[in-house]
Amino acid sequence: MLLHVETVLTPDQVAHCRRLLADQHWVDGKVTAGQQSAQAKRNLQVPGDAPAARELGDLILGALGRNPAFVSAALPLRVFPPLFNRYDAGMAFDTHVDNAIRFAGPVRFRTDLSATLFLTDPDEYDGGELIVEDAYGEHAVKLPAGDMILYPASSLHRVAPITRGSRWAAFFWAQSMVRSDEQRTLLWNLDNAIQALTVNVGQTDPDVVSLAGTYNNLLRMWAEV
Repeated sequence: MLLHVETVLTPDQVAHCRRLLADQHWVDGKVTAGQQSAQAKRNLQVPGDAPAARELGDLILGALGRNPAFVSAALPLRVFPPLFNRYDAGMAFDTHVDNAIRFAGPVRFRTDLSATLFLTDPDEYDGGELIVEDAYGEHAVKLPAGDMILYPASSLHRVAPITRGSRWAAFFWAQSMVRSDEQRTLLWNLDNAIQALTVNVGQTDPDVVSLAGTYNNLLRMWAEV
């Protein structure tokens, strides 16, 4: 599932992120790349242990916890602390697959989902699309600042070369309670149907109760916690 999650951060929160990041020391993005990805990666990053990165990461994690679309789609068990990258003119990230396992201190994460949260608007740069490949072809993603794209970490993807301006973003991974993308997609669709039906007929309608029971029983069957 490839999901556009709108307004994860408000305009004021985006502006706060931009102010803090503008004063940071940016390093070669290869520091967080695996062996294969390092050959393809040409960008800059803020060190993950920088105080500003931790502050902004906490801001984003809090916003994600309050975002019903993210919670419903990702069913997160763990979320990797967000990192921050920057692509200036001439920079890109060639086709790659993200590492299957990430470490945050002693904690290991299985990377079921990848996420890019845009911190610059599309008119601030040319190029820089996130291009995700799936069974239906290639999808080029370039979202407003504050919006996020969520997609399976197993996907081949790349960032197209920047030809003008600068593209800033937060990026991170989530380990889901439900490992299978197909199962998560079914649960996401069912949850959306339940929410829509609840608005139309009410939470206590027998059909809503039945569907909610089916949702929870599927989640109980598939979840790993």
